[in-house]
Amino acid sequence: MNTSPERAPRVFRDWRHFLAFGLGSGLVPVAPGTAGTLAAVPFAWGLAALSPAAYLFIVLAAFALGVHVCGRTSRDLGVHDHGGIVWDEFVGYWITMYMAPPGPGWLIAGFALFRLFDVWKPWPIRIFDVHVPGGLGIMLDDVLAGLYAWVLLQALTAVL
Repeated sequence: MNTSPERAPRVFRDWRHFLAFGLGSGLVPVAPGTAGTLAAVPFAWGLAALSPAAYLFIVLAAFALGVHVCGRTSRDLGVHDHGGIVWDEFVGYWITMYMAPPGPGWLIAGFALFRLFDVWKPWPIRIFDVHVPGGLGIMLDDVLAGLYAWVLLQALTAVL
């Protein structure tokens, strides 16, 4: 499946591809990971209204679903972790924002921290990114980036 603009409608024909491509946000030609994270922000805002247990349940379900849809889409494309697959960014950002204080400043801080760790991929994130195949590998590096960003965001909330 080619995701060039003239072929983009193919992403909308299979619900798994549509979800893996972050509801279409992964189709942007430049920085699809950033676009996917940005598309996840309104959902994080909505998730924040839930109890911590419900929030965590949804994130775990989104992770499990992501393993399936990202793995399937990756196989269909014939490319491991195609740049347009951004559901992992959604889940990673939601992890970052778990129990974060309300407000746009915290949403932005979480966005910046998650993007930093997702791009930088400090140890052991890069190992998972390179050596774990399929949908699990696609999801795990962003889960770890989200956990790193979550720890730092929680530390910031404690200090501020």
